[in-house]
Amino acid sequence: MESVLSKYENQITIFTDYLEEYPDTDELVWILGKQHLLKTEKSKLLSDISARLWFTYRRKFSPIGGTGPSSDAGWGCMLRCGQMMLAQALICRHLGRDWSWEKQKEQPKEYQRILQCFLDRKDCCYSIHQMAQMGVGEGKSIGEWFGPNTVAQVLKKLALFDEWNSLAVYVSMDNTVVIEDIKKMCRVLPLSADTAGDRPPDSLTASNLSDELIFLDPHTTQTFVDTEENGTVNDQTFHCLQSPQRMNILNLDPSVALGFFCKEEKDFDNWCSLVQKEILKENLRMFELVQKHPSHWPPFVPPAKPEVTTTGAEFIDSTEQLEEFDLEEDFEILSV
Repeated sequence: MESVLSKYENQITIFTDYLEEYPDTDELVWILGKQHLLKTEKSKLLSDISARLWFTYRRKFSPIGGTGPSSDAGWGCMLRCGQMMLAQALICRHLGRDWSWEKQKEQPKEYQRILQCFLDRKDCCYSIHQMAQMGVGEGKSIGEWFGPNTVAQVLKKLALFDEWNSLAVYVSMDNTVVIEDIKKMCRVLPLSADTAGDRPPDSLTASNLSDELIFLDPHTTQTFVDTEENGTVNDQTFHCLQSPQRMNILNLDPSVALGFFCKEEKDFDNWCSLVQKEILKENLRMFELVQKHPSHWPPFVPPAKPEVTTTGAEFIDSTEQLEEFDLEEDFEILSV
């Protein structure tokens, strides 16, 4: 654990080198598929970033598993990043990419419901409690640091119990995204037909982003927040209101998960065309995109919710029943 802590504390030191004010240039900045002209739209850029749900270390929540830790400081950073990735997918799913958040402004009921999926309670579908305990079935002790692959696999399993969102979570094998498998899996679940304006950018080249990335850092410890008497959540600490941080892309850890959200089949088809046109031109690519399931692989079987008589939260709360979950360590890319 000490080596993990040292690694990520060192990353924080590196990140602080990139906290200078945003330059006054004519460059375009892409935020999750939406572009902003830095010189004239800086306020819109900062507003767009602050609208993203920001999950960080928390303290003083109920002990995980009843007797486990009551804070994830030092070990939960990758789990929080997974929560942020999935939360963005849910925002696009229910509110659309153009949805904006303003401090102390009443938000749609869907927003509050999304936020409550990630509260630090064992009865919330994607809570730190559920994610940590799902890792027990793969030999990860509660309080042990997860890698990106384990987080991706845990989210895939938890999504099986999420009836409200009806997500099909695909995790690629051997850095290879198989179009045939994704379409087979997604047609098992009901998907919304409303695209809500979610459209990928015309180009994913990084030339307009120079050599820097904007990121939300989970390495901040905040106090646990629960629902209030009226059933809502005070969301002020779930949005990064200070100037967002930047880092040089060369400082990005090579152990990374990429997440893509497609709301309906035509969105996925557009994504495939974009990837084939742009990314796959590169000699050194992060992943491959193929049409058919490789013949030398085991047959693809869409994941299914285990036959149990309890709710998802109760099921995952029982570590004895987690043994049937196999979170393979050969997976790298998360697609939602």
